[in-house]
Amino acid sequence: MATLPFERMSQFFSDVCNLEISTGTLCSLLKRFAQKAQPAYELIAQKVENATVVGADETSAKVNGKKGWFWTFQNKFVTYITFSNNRGTATIDDNFPNGFLNAILVHDCWRSYFQVNCKTHQICIPHLLRVLIFFEERYQSQWAVNFKQLLLEAIELKRNLTSIQYQNPLLQRDKIMERLSVLLLTSVPKNRKDLSAFHKRIHKCKEYVFTFLFHEEVPSDNNGSERAIRNVKVKQKISGQFKSFGGAMNFAILRSITDTAIKNSQNVLKALFTIARLEVTD
Repeated sequence: MATLPFERMSQFFSDVCNLEISTGTLCSLLKRFAQKAQPAYELIAQKVENATVVGADETSAKVNGKKGWFWTFQNKFVTYITFSNNRGTATIDDNFPNGFLNAILVHDCWRSYFQVNCKTHQICIPHLLRVLIFFEERYQSQWAVNFKQLLLEAIELKRNLTSIQYQNPLLQRDKIMERLSVLLLTSVPKNRKDLSAFHKRIHKCKEYVFTFLFHEEVPSDNNGSERAIRNVKVKQKISGQFKSFGGAMNFAILRSITDTAIKNSQNVLKALFTIARLEVTD
């Protein structure tokens, strides 16, 4: 139901529940429900801000014909989704003015995330692998092959590390870090502009490639954030664009509540009923 357009919702209530509810009434009910959910939404934001690991991602969406952006900030316990008209750091600052002081921020290397106040970063390894596979196939780049192999070995090492090994010196990890340094000192053809640009980009953020090998709770990928934001695309495929900024924010609030309930093994319907019984706060 969360992804259905209002007209189809109205038809559903008429055909299945024998209730005649207009699209205008549905819109008002959803707006009122989102207002009731605001305290829970703000609590989720606090949980994210104080977390030790935060994954972030963003995706475009049209609102009344204009491009905007849904953002998610999440971890394995909570999901916070918001909507903004821009893809820059202003959105992050508006929602989290203090940044994530206790957190390692996991993301796909979008430049806005590097300006966030946090402990350190982890860039998404699968994103790097996709780019390296492209370079391998297009240019037959041995550098790309070697880098890809290094990343795969690091992922495999992560799978086998024990909790104690994260806290102590580890020869295998040291060797991986050394190989990364050698790779970044190895030049790539300057006439391959995209490959050269990628080489420079990785050199700038080299300290964020293998953060996950030093912290047990940090993943090597940003899959959690991609899953959290994917529902926006599902919504658009079924219902098309959002009609207003308020409608987009209502969706963000309710999806944040729903996803957080799921992550905590809570009954979603019961969680929504609890919110529905609340009074609207000013």
